[in-house]
Amino acid sequence: MPWLARVIAAIPRPVAGAMLAGILVPLCTAPVQALVDVPALAVPVIVTWAVLLRFARGWAVPGALVAAVAAIGLTGQHAGLADATLRPALAWTVPTFDLGAIVGLALPLFLVTMAGQNVPGAAVLSSYGYQAPLRPALVTTGLVSAAGALSGGHQVNLAAITAALTAGPEAHPDPRRRWIATLALAGGQVLLGIGAGVATALVLLSPPVLVIAVAGLALLPALGSSLGNAVSDPAMVLPAVVTFVVTASGVAVLGIGAAFWGLLAGLAALLVLHRRRPTADAVPLPR
Repeated sequence: MPWLARVIAAIPRPVAGAMLAGILVPLCTAPVQALVDVPALAVPVIVTWAVLLRFARGWAVPGALVAAVAAIGLTGQHAGLADATLRPALAWTVPTFDLGAIVGLALPLFLVTMAGQNVPGAAVLSSYGYQAPLRPALVTTGLVSAAGALSGGHQVNLAAITAALTAGPEAHPDPRRRWIATLALAGGQVLLGIGAGVATALVLLSPPVLVIAVAGLALLPALGSSLGNAVSDPAMVLPAVVTFVVTASGVAVLGIGAAFWGLLAGLAALLVLHRRRPTADAVPLPR
């Protein structure tokens, strides 16, 4: 898919940064909303995060997560954990092929995944200086998605938020060493998968805004980095702002999320602002 790689590589870094910022803003404002909605739960989480950020930065987000779990337990909402189990249950899903499902479900999901996940995800990687080999990446994620579907798994794709967590300077100052964060994230997801019963019970017991607030705290550095990229070039500020506004709006058209439309809007603004204009000393042609 070389044409897609060329398109993504041509996306200016400020536009890609603005798109990521627009994706992250609703998540990163969740801690503020949690302070208003559930202060008894949110205050310990945010205070723990702030203290660890000062004295042990690498443990700030894990500490906030532990504080959230402790707050849920101390407020007496832990009774539902009695039914949770750490033992995963594997269920075989018999594959069936239905033309109606392929046309009405699989094809739209494929298009949404490509436009709403893979393109923004690759653009985020590009904004951090990584040029993802798209063809091998898409073939690999497609094969893994097909294998996971047999057990009811969802599609695997180049997710923008996951890229924001592991591709930025917060993961490691050296871009060549950030792959360690990717492996650590993968290991954490495997553990969450094994303990899905307890993890699901905790999520159901806690107010939704608290779960999003912990994620928002983890993504604050990525938001700062993406905003910095968005305004790094004065000539690109307006296209970046257009991208940011459309993406942050959260609108979905034809089932495709705002990140894709934000990219299109930003690139359209870029074309409008940088169209070729006649020079001031050009001599008009006679009619």
